[in-house]
Amino acid sequence: MTSRSQPAPAVGGWRRPAARGVTLVAVACSWLIAYQLNRPWWDLVVYEWIGLNAGSRLGSGVHFFLYDSVKILLLLTGIIFMITIARSYLSLERTRALLGGRREGVANLAAAGLGVATPFCSCSAVPAFIGFVAAGVPLGVTLSFLIASPLINEVAVVLLYGMFGARIAALYVISGLLIATIAGYVLGRISPARWVEDFVYHTTLRGTPVVPGQQLTWPDRIAMGREEVATILRKVWPYLLAGIGLGAVIHGWAPADLFTRVAGPDNPFGPLVAVAIGVPLYSNAAGILPLVEVLYAKGMAIGTVLAFMMSVVALSLPELILLRRVLKPPLLAAFVGVVATAIVATGYLFNAIL
Repeated sequence: MTSRSQPAPAVGGWRRPAARGVTLVAVACSWLIAYQLNRPWWDLVVYEWIGLNAGSRLGSGVHFFLYDSVKILLLLTGIIFMITIARSYLSLERTRALLGGRREGVANLAAAGLGVATPFCSCSAVPAFIGFVAAGVPLGVTLSFLIASPLINEVAVVLLYGMFGARIAALYVISGLLIATIAGYVLGRISPARWVEDFVYHTTLRGTPVVPGQQLTWPDRIAMGREEVATILRKVWPYLLAGIGLGAVIHGWAPADLFTRVAGPDNPFGPLVAVAIGVPLYSNAAGILPLVEVLYAKGMAIGTVLAFMMSVVALSLPELILLRRVLKPPLLAAFVGVVATAIVATGYLFNAIL
């Protein structure tokens, strides 16, 4: 988590456990009711009050945009709040400590798991990469963290669960962990230290340690959760609306065979094409998943769709530009090659078993 000022002390009845419990239960119930009523509400508004035809391109596109916007907003709000409270028990310093002193392979898996627990976007993970290397964490282990952190995050997992069910969400997490673990291990075996810019090793870790999570009170954690929800939503809403808007256009107006012709199940190079298209793009899970849902509905194979999503969030062009500041071209090329190959292989595997 990024450092920030301590939340203001809670006052009044909010410090009483009973009052906090009643408030949190009421908020949770309100969230569940809103989530369950989301689709019926927009069915009523779009098809009954506005009078659009459910079978028309305009009607289905407008309904998709409104329904998915609210659904993803609700999912983001709930899961970010809960994960922030959970992460308040884990500081960046503890994360670095957990990665040291382990054998390669085991350490790579631990780093990938911690990348899931401390999800950064692809660009903000780069400063964490510098901090880990400066703290003495092996480079291959650090690369496993760098891959897993943007690739597998709470937003992606929850939205995948909401769109495709528990099986797809679980397979996504498992495949992401394997990609991060194996890619970091492979990169660590090629003596990558010679291809890291010298200034990274001379970086001094500054600042005082983060206050251990146990010293935070529950009102502090609740305040942190509210603040994190507001901060992340401010950052992602343009990507969110752009992704949903593009998904609505494809959902309502794009020819059904346009994407299946380019990377559909009949194209043996579908996952490869999807990754080639995804790497130059930049988005986060919230922005890309509405498009993923539409592409799947249009007939693209699930493995190809997930390979496209993974390439967008784990190998985005802005991330590679930032990585060039710390990695020399040979290691950057190896990083892209190993991760892209693993993502393509995962796409083919998913297409074969699903």
